[in-house]
Amino acid sequence: MTRPNGAPPAQGLIDRDTPVGYELVGVKKKAAIQLMGNRLWGRFNPNHWDPLYAAETGLPAPIQTGEMNSAYLAEMCVNHFGRNFFTGARMQCKYVASTYADEVITTYGVVREKTPVDGGVRFSVEIWAANDAGETKTVGTVEVTVA
Repeated sequence: MTRPNGAPPAQGLIDRDTPVGYELVGVKKKAAIQLMGNRLWGRFNPNHWDPLYAAETGLPAPIQTGEMNSAYLAEMCVNHFGRNFFTGARMQCKYVASTYADEVITTYGVVREKTPVDGGVRFSVEIWAANDAGETKTVGTVEVTVA
């Protein structure tokens, strides 16, 4: 199902026959402090990159923006839905806990529903991201139509 270089196929790993209950293989990422002071914030908020400032404000470590967990979840979805993820998909996320520098985050997903639609099947997938201690950081859903 993957290409010789290990990459998923352009159409993704999920097809019309994928059953409800199918578990997506997640991605694992380290919340690298080097990426946390990103352009989006213009390094304005030191909570996102300065360990000393984070400690002074009572945080155990700098926090990363929620958008980074969303990017991890999107990467997992692209691996499974391929180009279908870029044509009419909808992803909604809620950030339920802070992700701190150096935490290792793993993404998860489970197909909860499939609905026949014109031109394919619309999948509804529960998605979430958690750290190695099992603490959930981001929850959400994604809906993608597979032709």
